[in-house]
Amino acid sequence: MENLDTSFKNVKNQASNPATMRTIRFHDYGEPTDVLRLEEVEIPEPGPGRIRVSVRACGLNPVDLVMCRGHFAGQLPLPRGIGLDVSGIVDAVGEGVTDVAIGDAVLGAADFMGGSSAGASDRAIMYYWFRIPIGLDFVQAAALPMAVETAYRGIDTLGVRTGQTVLVHGAGTTVGFAAVQIALMRGARVVATAGTTYADKLRAMGAMVTSYGDGMVERVTELAKQPVDLALDAAPISGAMIDLIHIVNGHPERVLTVSDFAAAAEFGIRASYGEVHTLRYDVVGDFAQYAADGKFTIPVARTFALDAWRSAVEISQSGRAHDKLILLPASD
Repeated sequence: MENLDTSFKNVKNQASNPATMRTIRFHDYGEPTDVLRLEEVEIPEPGPGRIRVSVRACGLNPVDLVMCRGHFAGQLPLPRGIGLDVSGIVDAVGEGVTDVAIGDAVLGAADFMGGSSAGASDRAIMYYWFRIPIGLDFVQAAALPMAVETAYRGIDTLGVRTGQTVLVHGAGTTVGFAAVQIALMRGARVVATAGTTYADKLRAMGAMVTSYGDGMVERVTELAKQPVDLALDAAPISGAMIDLIHIVNGHPERVLTVSDFAAAAEFGIRASYGEVHTLRYDVVGDFAQYAADGKFTIPVARTFALDAWRSAVEISQSGRAHDKLILLPASD
């Protein structure tokens, strides 16, 4: 793994490189492997309140794929880049930025709304960031932002607190895996649904674990030994909403989904993006420190060079990735 001292030297060496960079983006909507392209574009400049980084790692998320298929269509001009979760070395700062300097190692989110390229690039403009704590490498750092923000916001919106019993459905996703840890940190009793890949890891954390599918209501009820107060749905769209409502004793308002918004509207379940609430990027720095201290983790499945992006996208589309997929743009 590239260390921070080497990265700083590489940033300085890049000053003599041409003013272009590689980026992955799409010009039309469609299936990601059909519309995404690795292109050469001009290196963007950071505006006020923004920084630019030499990207060392970029996490892929399901939202990248749904954006290619038309999510935000009509709201943002094309072409668009992909890749929100970023770690890298600051190589330029915009007006008004005083908390970081060139050469600092940071993690955070690419400003994919503000330009035609995003994090899956040699350079990226970032709109929020935190310094990478000692003990956390670039790959681990890039796995955190969206999983932490989404999971924390879901747990927080549900109002999870000490002594409650909480079901995390889809604990094998990165958001679900994060949510289990966050709920346990709050002192809740956690029942998690997950496949065999994660069952032992989740039990080691302190969660009670069962599988998906037929009989889930009965299995969760037996494990919990008492009423389940709240449920967070972090699974891919699975058709399990009726079961989740049964598990929380018929109260749909005690269920929140981060993925199945159509079912939320149909059954009166709360939706992660259907309520007026603040995005919780403010907690990402804290969880980066927890990760550096060995108290929190987002598992990483594989890393890929930027020019191997197609393999990463194909694995993500297949649903077989299990853990986080990370692109490594740095080639120097």
